[in-house]
Amino acid sequence: MKKLLLAVLMCATFSCQKDDSNETPIVYDIEGKWLSNSAVSNTMYIFEDGVRYTYYCTSEISDDCQSLYESFQANDGNHIPGTNPYTFEDGTLTVDLHFGNELVAPLTFECDGNKVFIESLNPHYLYRLDSNCD
Repeated sequence: MKKLLLAVLMCATFSCQKDDSNETPIVYDIEGKWLSNSAVSNTMYIFEDGVRYTYYCTSEISDDCQSLYESFQANDGNHIPGTNPYTFEDGTLTVDLHFGNELVAPLTFECDGNKVFIESLNPHYLYRLDSNCD
């Protein structure tokens, strides 16, 4: 009984997965293009090689933000001035927001890694560009 209780407590704490030696656990990464909160977002982030780039699109800039976002590449000069260094280790994203501020948040991937919940003071979702996640 003690072993069963210990196993239940460990799984609740560490999110256990089925122990099947034929299955490799899926590991998702934050690298890539992400829209903030929805497909009609005016903010896109590109996470690449430890740097987060921020892009904005408004109706004054383009009638088709989706196409514009698809054309952007990391460090192409279209991002807002300044970038943010980041690390993603053990499921936790740390973004240096500068001036002594940083975002440190555990991430939960959903929708085959195309949607990520950022658990922070301002919890929100990011959606991978061109994903079909709601």
